[in-house]
Amino acid sequence: MTRTRLWLLLFSAVAFVASAMALYVHYNLITDSSYTSFCDISATINCEAVYESAYGTVRGVPVAVGGVIWSALVFLLAAHGLRRPKSAEAQSVGEYVFLLSIVGLASVLYLGYASYFILHKVCLLCAGTYVGVFGVFFVAAGVTKMPFASLPGRLLRDVKSLPGSPAAAGLAVAWLVASIGLVALFPRDMKAAAPATAAEAAATAAGELTGESAAQAGAKAISAGQRADFERWYAAQPYSPIAVANDGAKVVVVKFNDYMCPPCKQTYLNYKPVWARLNKNFPGQVKFVTRDYPLEPECNTGGVHMASCEAAAAVRMARLVGKAEALEDWLFDNQPALTPDMVRQGARQIAGITDFDARYQTVLAQVKADVKLGQSLGVGRTPTFFINGRKVEGGLDAEFFEAAIEYELARAAQSAKP
Repeated sequence: MTRTRLWLLLFSAVAFVASAMALYVHYNLITDSSYTSFCDISATINCEAVYESAYGTVRGVPVAVGGVIWSALVFLLAAHGLRRPKSAEAQSVGEYVFLLSIVGLASVLYLGYASYFILHKVCLLCAGTYVGVFGVFFVAAGVTKMPFASLPGRLLRDVKSLPGSPAAAGLAVAWLVASIGLVALFPRDMKAAAPATAAEAAATAAGELTGESAAQAGAKAISAGQRADFERWYAAQPYSPIAVANDGAKVVVVKFNDYMCPPCKQTYLNYKPVWARLNKNFPGQVKFVTRDYPLEPECNTGGVHMASCEAAAAVRMARLVGKAEALEDWLFDNQPALTPDMVRQGARQIAGITDFDARYQTVLAQVKADVKLGQSLGVGRTPTFFINGRKVEGGLDAEFFEAAIEYELARAAQSAKP
């Protein structure tokens, strides 16, 4: 049992360190728009793409928080509960660790499958956590001997005995308080979860979803207090005028976009119902413009999205034949698997573009012009929005995005009064 304890301490420490580093990266991605993760090595080996995907969080809380909490508990159980290897306490703690390892194993198998087979990405820090979890599972499985039927009774007995052991009670309270604090205090990203596909978002915008599903997909109501707080925050964001024809609209929204950027997909899908409502309630008063900002060295100064220049060019070609929105839907639906050849295939299939390569360099020059504009405006990440020149990085929840546009509409109406 002594050797078992050492192995459990080692593997749980590996999982803890990897999860803590992942949490550090996730924190910086949320709070620092200029941050680039050290584990973003290529388009495939890319932590950021995994963390910013739908599999990176649960109700806004990074899954790495769960990794930190889980590994800390396993480490504490091994460190304190297995210090007397031949005791009955150690036998029970061994089973508790084994059950925790089953939960951890199920979680990492699901997340690993999503990363490798759905997103087609490799997250090195995630892999470190997987190694720790697998190690804990195999070590704990090798020493579990007591019957699981008696486990609930033994667990209840051990919990009741905690007050009699100040050290154990102190560790339990410290772990519980730290876990609750980490979940409650870790900053949330301001992006809502996206619908599963572009088709679902389009159906919502067109009013084709009804009942509960439509209510969930649409923007949530915000209180007067929330609106006031948001407007104070919004008014404090940096302002950069952009020379874009408004065509009579009172509000012009410019989005610097990358078709391989997960948050760009989220905002694209989440805002479709917003655009539908705005076009209905304020016809002709709000104009939306997309500017390209691919994070790929071929047409920008860096980045790892190695099909995003081709995607931007393809949408420009599709726009000339009225197929831009259909191709955008296709690109975002297939975002995790995009390659330059796949973009060419989509352009041919969706928009009938058969001369992509012949036109590519000419259209790429137009994409580079957008990139140059974005660089002059200080765009450092995608998506970046300019709402009547007010800069918003990373996007907003749909209800606050709509509130920002309503704020600008109200300002425009106030300015128009004699």
